[in-house]
Amino acid sequence: MNFRIEHQLRFQYSKPVFLEPTIIRLRPRSDTWQELLNFQIKISPSPQGSTDSNDLDGTPTTLLWFAGLTESFSITTFSEVRTLKDNPFDFILPEKKSLPFEYPRSYGDALTPYLHRKNPNNQVNQFAQELMKEAKHDPTIFPGLLAARINKVCKIEFREHGDPLCPEKVLEGEAAACRDLAVLFMDVCRCVGLASRFTSGYYHLDTEVPERELHAWAEVYFPGAGWRGYDPTHGLTVSDHHVAVASGANPVLAAPTSGTVRGTGAKSTMVYEIAINLLKK
Repeated sequence: MNFRIEHQLRFQYSKPVFLEPTIIRLRPRSDTWQELLNFQIKISPSPQGSTDSNDLDGTPTTLLWFAGLTESFSITTFSEVRTLKDNPFDFILPEKKSLPFEYPRSYGDALTPYLHRKNPNNQVNQFAQELMKEAKHDPTIFPGLLAARINKVCKIEFREHGDPLCPEKVLEGEAAACRDLAVLFMDVCRCVGLASRFTSGYYHLDTEVPERELHAWAEVYFPGAGWRGYDPTHGLTVSDHHVAVASGANPVLAAPTSGTVRGTGAKSTMVYEIAINLLKK
């Protein structure tokens, strides 16, 4: 599927501020799951300098640095992306495995950040154990079952701002946004030994309304199959309706922007607009 995505992000400040070096993560990935056909970015005010790179997870990043004061900061990106994977189940594990999962010793400590649980919780542990039994300890069945279960039992809301909720709060019934559900999914996976990471990007619904929000889901790493996406907000396995932009062992590493400003007493507001259009091949 071919998509055209326009993403506008604007920060307005109550008084002139100095923009510290800022990292932008809004360039869609180009890999075996999707192909970036075209990308443009417009920055205002114009940065004094910039450099493009890829971070530890392969996320394309742009580092900007500035000179002078400004009362606003805006980023506009234009992307054309072709998604390539309409069948997300096209893999097997090279070796027969069961849950709790153990990765080959050859991986060493490479997956440690994706297995770390910040605050293990008994309620999450019990939820994971019950689901593991239901999946008959099959690691390839567990993530899809987990995404569907989270979608079924959790209260879903749209929340623009704020850090992700603790997984146990979501299980206790607190209304959760997509980032909260992704963090819960990750914690449950890590509980049974499955390496997982947070991913942000875009999701296309079959509707004529192009306006969208930045979306979040999670990915699980399988030997021989790589990172595979699961969307607990919609209760499905990720295929060609998702466009991945940034991934990381925690949500901070997948944020669209990272940076600070200098300006005593300055307050900021943020507005954004995202349009996703399906293009004819």
